[in-house]
Amino acid sequence: MAVSVVMPALEMAQETGKLVSWKKKDGEPVKKGEMLLEVETDKAVVEIEAAADGVLGGVTAKEGDVVPVGQTIAWLLKPGETPPANVAASQSGRKMDSAPAAAASAPEPVSAAGVKISPKARRLAREHGVDIATLRGSGPGGEILADDILKAASGPATAGAGNVGAGFSRPAEGPPKGGPHDTPASPAASGAPDSGQITSIGRIMAERTTQSWTTVPHFFVSRHVDATALNTTREALIPVIEKSHGVKVTHTDLMVAAVARALHVHRRMNGSWNNNSITVNTDVNVALAMAVENAVVTAVIRNTDRLGLGDIARQRKELAERARANRLQPADITGATFTISNLGMFSVDAFTAIIVPPQAGILAVGAIADRVVAVNGMIAVRPTVTLTLSSDHRVVDGARAAAFLNDVVLALSEPQKWAV
Repeated sequence: MAVSVVMPALEMAQETGKLVSWKKKDGEPVKKGEMLLEVETDKAVVEIEAAADGVLGGVTAKEGDVVPVGQTIAWLLKPGETPPANVAASQSGRKMDSAPAAAASAPEPVSAAGVKISPKARRLAREHGVDIATLRGSGPGGEILADDILKAASGPATAGAGNVGAGFSRPAEGPPKGGPHDTPASPAASGAPDSGQITSIGRIMAERTTQSWTTVPHFFVSRHVDATALNTTREALIPVIEKSHGVKVTHTDLMVAAVARALHVHRRMNGSWNNNSITVNTDVNVALAMAVENAVVTAVIRNTDRLGLGDIARQRKELAERARANRLQPADITGATFTISNLGMFSVDAFTAIIVPPQAGILAVGAIADRVVAVNGMIAVRPTVTLTLSSDHRVVDGARAAAFLNDVVLALSEPQKWAV
């Protein structure tokens, strides 16, 4: 029996997906679990596995097509079998602005008002309350793009959004230096030449960070942490976890565990801003920002607060390997409730990071280095690390952010009490 290949739903609010590439050719045999196609959403480009054995046939979507979620784009056939004809698109449970077409490629996305608009722009218009009927798009044929929505949202109607609560105002000079980075896998770190070309993931990252910085009311709190106990505990745990889990525990693993413990207590910090309301997430899913070629992805460790340090270390290593090989799966990049961005391996002392919406915060981690500090009124040298928490002022206030960061600092100052 033929098995349909449909445009998958990788996100809750996803209505369409862009077909980036086919990993198999029409008429080529496919094994269940093999990579079949690449799909781009507004978060990342992900590879989709084949759901069954068969021969790829009846391909109706080509690279670059934007296809409604649930629409059949190919079939996995048994030898000698032919693709079913005139089969309706699978039901995705999502409302779409126009019915799926049975043509060889999906039509241009069209709004209910007859205006051509990209899927990302349609989502942004809903989030910012922009009336698309009043806009003229800058895309081909007048198509409304994401940039058109962001420009409209930052116009006179929303000019008052610059001041955000409790005396906080957005700096006029632009976004903070730094952003979501973690592993030293970027071309700059390896000495590889930078072509200056923007990949699909890089373009998505640029759009999302711009959206976050221009729409989310960021504020920042910082703490310096004495890392003496952190270093000692990690050294003691390295042989233990290598023996039990086959992986070398890192400072990042300890950071993830400490943050997860604090998120379990500070539920608002684990929340999200959605449609002018706050959602307090039940699960604690900590994401790590990881540098890949010309871009950054955020890979998720699920149910982090329920995992032991060894399991966190193993999952972190597996995610980093898949990210570098461009083989992240949909489950690897969705569902995060908080993000950690670590630039310590690049000898960065401190930085501020841009929040990944709809999350309420992101923790920027600098390098652990010997610094002169005051200990009991005396001058001393201690290994220290600077943590900077970026928070969404709509979800948490300064007191909540400070209390959360304080618990993270306490956990990192005494890891021997919970990590051993």
